[in-house]
Amino acid sequence: MNSHRRFKMNSPMKCLSLLTTVTVLVACLVPALPAHGKEVALTDAQVVNLVRRSYHYVAMYNIIHKFALKFGDRWNACVADTQLKDHTTREIARPNNDTLYITCLVDVRRDPLILEMPAFDSKYVSLMITAYDHYVNIPMATSQGDFGKPAKMLIYSARTEGYDGKPVEGVDRHFEATGDFVSVVFRVMPHANEPERFKRIITQMQSVKLVTLSEYRGGKAKPINDIKFPPVGKTDADIFGNNLLQVMQFVFNHTTFDPKDKLDQAVLAAYKPLGVVPGRKFDTTKVAAIDGARFRNTTEQIAKQILASTSTPEFRKKLFTVFLPKGQMILDVLLDQSVIGPIGMPASQALYPTIETVDGKPMNAMHDYVIRMAAKDLPPAKTFWSVTLYDLKNGFFIPNERKKYSVGENAGMKLNKDGGIEIYIAADKPEGVPEENWLPIERKDEAIDAILRLYIPDMEKMKTWQTPKAEMLKK
Repeated sequence: MNSHRRFKMNSPMKCLSLLTTVTVLVACLVPALPAHGKEVALTDAQVVNLVRRSYHYVAMYNIIHKFALKFGDRWNACVADTQLKDHTTREIARPNNDTLYITCLVDVRRDPLILEMPAFDSKYVSLMITAYDHYVNIPMATSQGDFGKPAKMLIYSARTEGYDGKPVEGVDRHFEATGDFVSVVFRVMPHANEPERFKRIITQMQSVKLVTLSEYRGGKAKPINDIKFPPVGKTDADIFGNNLLQVMQFVFNHTTFDPKDKLDQAVLAAYKPLGVVPGRKFDTTKVAAIDGARFRNTTEQIAKQILASTSTPEFRKKLFTVFLPKGQMILDVLLDQSVIGPIGMPASQALYPTIETVDGKPMNAMHDYVIRMAAKDLPPAKTFWSVTLYDLKNGFFIPNERKKYSVGENAGMKLNKDGGIEIYIAADKPEGVPEENWLPIERKDEAIDAILRLYIPDMEKMKTWQTPKAEMLKK
């Protein structure tokens, strides 16, 4: 390959369509750009390349710090759900409505954090650790034989002060995160249809806690209020439009980049000409001036194209390669998972197929739909499954007085006499349809999206199982 080869590209979307090839990816990086506060003339190819290589960092920065703001800017603490998420959830696209969350926001700059966990009385629990780079790690899960007894895990990064990586007495596991600011999330099936078990699980969830290594050893926690975070955006496109370089400089300063990792080195190479490099303090006079409106528009175009592709066979194949650890991901999939709904789980833990329509047209709230599954066609999940409804544009639950956003074991469902199920998406409950199987919508011109979740899918059966389709009901 000739790394100095140049390509002329006039349209951002032309570059997007070609960027799947290595040659053009390199070409988009090549032209040298002036920095140090000067206006730069970026080509369309360069803008697309920067957006594609930045999206997963921006999405995770936005999510982690939105949750921090929601929790009163509390770090090194855990917040446990006591009820399933509802339509007021706006911190993340396509949130989960069939498990409860324990969300811990961790700052390991000054001290390692020790995560103390109880045994859980649930058939499904997973622990997910993710930093700004959006690589997903599942160090513990019931499917891996964990959570049957209490455990302690120490979390640190390559920059954690005063810690040499050695084991700590009394701590069962040690985990090196790829960033200093880390999202630590438990998903716990609450067994909502078993009231006493539900109460036990809530109590167990509330007992999860974080302590610094200093506190664990009998001392005091080191101060961590010495940092100011760049502003978040209402959407990821807001950051691309308003303060991309500021956010990426912050991300670079608090992320571990592997000199042998091609994706790591490519994003560093893309930003170096703009004056954004690891270890540098952000200074508007020393970084390039970029056109925020142009970056916002390109971001929205890319997101729109990805959302439109979710029903294609090519996209469905990607479901088996999303949300994996560092070294196991390609850029296209990192981008897809960040647009569709960040911080999900790998296929071994959960699959998220999109439900298409019978006629192939996108679902719209101007119409009602039914999803039918015979007993033999129910999702092959070893633990449980659900169908969740969202608006397509933002990935939020459809607001309704019943707070009914999904059909499944926890949110409620009712099988028919033959062991199958019919799930209705409708403005009004159709006559004779069980309340549990009705997903309400508001009658308006709005694109909607139904996603299946299969927890611990049977991979052998997944080879032949077909995702059900939604059928439009005649008026």
